[in-house]
Amino acid sequence: MLGGVHLKSSMALIPRWRYMTDEAKALTRRSAVSAAVVLVVLLLFRGLLPWVLLGLLAWWIWKAISK
Repeated sequence: MLGGVHLKSSMALIPRWRYMTDEAKALTRRSAVSAAVVLVVLLLFRGLLPWVLLGLLAWWIWKAISK
């Protein structure tokens, strides 16, 4: 019991996990890993993000003007 809530030791994070095909499980795992990587990168480099966006905007403007 945790905080008045009974936890089942074999409870799956995704309730239908045991009924999913191996392909669906692999796709779910890849999606979760990709989302986690994006989140970690954004957390680590959030200070640089405005500068990257500013540089990208400046590059787009420069490309548009130089045509």
